[in-house]
Amino acid sequence: MLPSPSVSRYQRRARLDTSPLKKLLETLTRRSRLTNLGVFLLTGLCALSLFFNLLYWTSNSSIGSTQYRNRASLLAVNRPESRTFLDHLIVVPCHAIWKGASHSWLDEKDWYLESYQTGPGRVQAFYEHISKSVQFAKEDPRSLLVFSGGQTKSISSTTEAESYLRLAQTAGILSKGFAQSLSSAEMRTTTENYAMDSYQNLLFSIARFHEFTGHFPTKITVIGYEFKRRRFTELHRKAIAWPQNKFNYVGVDPNHDGSGTNAIAGERQNGYLPYSVDLYGFHPYHTSSPEIAPLLDWCPGDSEGGEDALFEGDLPWDRIRHTISRDA
Repeated sequence: MLPSPSVSRYQRRARLDTSPLKKLLETLTRRSRLTNLGVFLLTGLCALSLFFNLLYWTSNSSIGSTQYRNRASLLAVNRPESRTFLDHLIVVPCHAIWKGASHSWLDEKDWYLESYQTGPGRVQAFYEHISKSVQFAKEDPRSLLVFSGGQTKSISSTTEAESYLRLAQTAGILSKGFAQSLSSAEMRTTTENYAMDSYQNLLFSIARFHEFTGHFPTKITVIGYEFKRRRFTELHRKAIAWPQNKFNYVGVDPNHDGSGTNAIAGERQNGYLPYSVDLYGFHPYHTSSPEIAPLLDWCPGDSEGGEDALFEGDLPWDRIRHTISRDA
């Protein structure tokens, strides 16, 4: 009997080798025709992918390194164990700077005030905000009281928040309020010294709480003007996506004679309505001058050469600099 042709033996062996792994291996090793156009398209696709990945990595590396550095530095902070139990943030948005040093907190001459802040009851309201906040902090031993307000007056070397805290200490409000619950009046009171508007009052105070305790709060109480309630409860709270049932606003308005209507109208026109169309108080120059947005956001860290590192990105006036350099 004649032997079977080699082709028949190959076909029988192929029929026997039916495992998925072997089929995949045969498919991958099988010769394939690829045109020059195909090679060009594949090469271009790989180049584009590499380019966009490098662009994404370089644009986020500085941010990532800064976040890692900041997180590492915060982890190194040795906080008292008592702070780990705090979970309630009490915020007092400050409105002015008290420059007094004695029992004169109700005298307008001892405050740096705007013209619209003068009049019956305004300074008294500031005092009531402080007093009410201390009362709430006394009632909840798990709370942290934060006075929030930056350096809003160039003629003053202190911040609104620092002046509120100093007033509370001078007036004896802290020692009276905390006498029942703490041996140290300042243990659960601190300041947030950078906020320049009401949205920052809320957001920066949350950041300050985290900086002070090492974790974020689970509930928030804001103590301020009653006529600003809607701005905080409907707009600022919504902007930071804070749960409504964990947010409390306590309103204390000044006792004035007929100026309350003007205050409410002014709040709606200058506070509520602008934030209702721009929840985050977005810097207008990001929209009107997007060409310099990277410069507006420039905040160099160690990886960029330190805080005094110059911005080296493209700018609309680069041609002016180049022209001057060439002429020189």
